[in-house]
Amino acid sequence: MLFETAEEALTWYQSGERVITKAFLDSVPWNEVKRHPIDEKFFPVLLYMRDIETMTERYFAELMKSATGKDPIIRQFMEQWVEEEPMHGAILSRFLEEAGCPQEADWKKKGFDRLTVSYRLRSKIQEWMTLPFGKNFTSVHMTWGAIHEYSTLTGYRRLWELSGHPVLEYLLKAIAREEAKHSLFYWSVARIHLKEHPLRQQLARYLVEKFWRPVGEGVKTEAESNVVIRTLFSGKDGVDMIKTYVNNRVAQLPGFESFTRVTDRIAGAAM
Repeated sequence: MLFETAEEALTWYQSGERVITKAFLDSVPWNEVKRHPIDEKFFPVLLYMRDIETMTERYFAELMKSATGKDPIIRQFMEQWVEEEPMHGAILSRFLEEAGCPQEADWKKKGFDRLTVSYRLRSKIQEWMTLPFGKNFTSVHMTWGAIHEYSTLTGYRRLWELSGHPVLEYLLKAIAREEAKHSLFYWSVARIHLKEHPLRQQLARYLVEKFWRPVGEGVKTEAESNVVIRTLFSGKDGVDMIKTYVNNRVAQLPGFESFTRVTDRIAGAAM
């Protein structure tokens, strides 16, 4: 599906029915969670995912200060996106509770409180960096977002395949339907902006090649990120999955031909 304008992409996104609704939540067989075993090695992965989905509120606030966030089309998308993502975190938290995984009391507040000074400083520097580029930086934001959304979507798919837990699979497939819509919007708007000017392609390619890190890394440590990567994508099969569903998809964007950054980073930790 290719959109010619960001307006078309937004119309498509907003026209779809919401997946995570009260009716869906009422349908979840929470009492079945403990009846099916789950390997505890997946708990750190779920905790990582829970926290990063919740932290999207912070990313939203940061993006709204940029020219990208002031774009009325992107802003409308992000306003719905920031409602959906924290709900994913809440669902994962409920699953962990039902599965018997210890969670800190008031974990959400503590997660935001633990944001390091270096993270806050990097965020401020990134905010300043975008100012001279104005709208041209939107291609970077959207490409970066597409990589993160496709990575998240692929991570969920891999998790339900490996865990073999029917309730978790039910939850993750619903979350993945929303993540798939987010992925396509980010990728589509990135494509639209990138194809408008070679400068945008060069800027986005350089910054992604130089500074991209797996989703959540920065809020979380590299070591924590590597645990998730090794748990979900160890071995050739796991790396091939990232290459197919994330890296190769990004490589279809203008200026990203022969792009291998995502595959290389994941393989470095997973192999």
